Amino acid sequence: MQAASIPNQKTQDQRSQDQKPRVAFVVSHFPVLSQTFVINQVTGLLDRGYEVDIFTECLEESGAVHADVVTYDLLARTQVMPSVPENYAVRSLKALGLFLRHAPFHPQRVFQALNLLSLGDRAASLWALFTAVPTLNLPDYEIIHCQFGDLSFRGRLLRDLMRLRHRRGAAKLIVMFRGFDISARLKDEGENIYADVFQQADFFLTNCDFFRQRLLLLGAPPEKTRVHYSGLDCNKFDFQPRRLEANETVRIAATGRLVEKKGFAYCIQGSAKLALQYPNVQLDIIGDGPLRGALADLIDSLQMSEKIHLLGWQNEAGIVEILSRSHLFVAPSVTAADGNQDAPINVLKEAMAMGLPVVSTTHGGIPELVNHGVSGYLVPERDGDAIAQALTKLIEEPQRWPEMGKAGRADVERYYSLDDLNDRLAALYQQLAADDFCRQRFSDTQVKDPPVEDLSTTHSV
Repeated sequence: MQAASIPNQKTQDQRSQDQKPRVAFVVSHFPVLSQTFVINQVTGLLDRGYEVDIFTECLEESGAVHADVVTYDLLARTQVMPSVPENYAVRSLKALGLFLRHAPFHPQRVFQALNLLSLGDRAASLWALFTAVPTLNLPDYEIIHCQFGDLSFRGRLLRDLMRLRHRRGAAKLIVMFRGFDISARLKDEGENIYADVFQQADFFLTNCDFFRQRLLLLGAPPEKTRVHYSGLDCNKFDFQPRRLEANETVRIAATGRLVEKKGFAYCIQGSAKLALQYPNVQLDIIGDGPLRGALADLIDSLQMSEKIHLLGWQNEAGIVEILSRSHLFVAPSVTAADGNQDAPINVLKEAMAMGLPVVSTTHGGIPELVNHGVSGYLVPERDGDAIAQALTKLIEEPQRWPEMGKAGRADVERYYSLDDLNDRLAALYQQLAADDFCRQRFSDTQVKDPPVEDLSTTHSV
């Protein structure tokens, strides 16, 4: 009896794998060059045979775009959710226009979005209608994946609209938390902001254990909350052991938006102090943003314009070229005044994948990426002197650079492989869509997360 049941189970599992769920991503803006994590997940799923559409509140139609947006024709898969006016009278007039335009062609779906019995206030407020409009011509979805926690209201609406149609089973809602939505937003709107989401969504992901622990404290169900790191395609970043030739300039690089959270003021201060002891150092800061003028003034006030350079925005090829000729990398992230914090940031992963020893801070999820004393050094936030000390130690021990670079590359490949992470995401979709999610089955094949340090620990170098 038991032996006879095994082939049947295999057949059922195979059918489940063949029937890939349709997936809807919910984002606020698309395409955004800095949000490669969204593009990487979309393209990874498409490569695995999934149908994926992107629902955005704002279509970014100007500026540079990631090459994969063109290669995969992602704009053809992008639907814009109409903005919802705050003024109810204006909202009602706009909703009337949407109703008259779409009801003759999709009466059932339009009236479902206005169903007070099923959707309550969300129908009365007309939010359901505005959210339903871009789905009217599209098939149903089994997976609704909100890429940020603050989009969970839209995601729940899409999920519930799919469940009203119930043509292909019950849709499942996954909510991802990535940074500001689990840090700055809590400071603005209170720690109960996600209470309803924790009750109503089907699964929760976050991009580091630091944020997972915060989610659990806020009330997220542990059995439905998992770390899912933002992955990196290491094949795009050639590993190069770093060595310092006699009398060679030590080139230090830093990358990111020029905003408070990235902490570039402290890396400038630290590098300026370092340059007093080692005149043959150079800091190149890649990126642009609202603090560029203030940072330029700081560099001038320190009389370091010959040593510290603001290079502005660079595309991926430009960043790789600069990193390829650099020796060390700095990521001085800090907790912003509004509470905004970082997970393990992609620029650090890229630098480590290329073999650069790194200096970063005991901030957010970064200690999950940087192994202190092995792949680089961690220092306290907002401490230019500590950054200078860490860089000094690296400059005085160039013989350690190759081994530190190898350790960093190995960690990125082991824990942040984009291919592995996309496989895990696809497996989660399959299990949720099949409505037979089993923690033990999934954990048996899950790549283990690296150990997480106590963030209260102060590192010395």
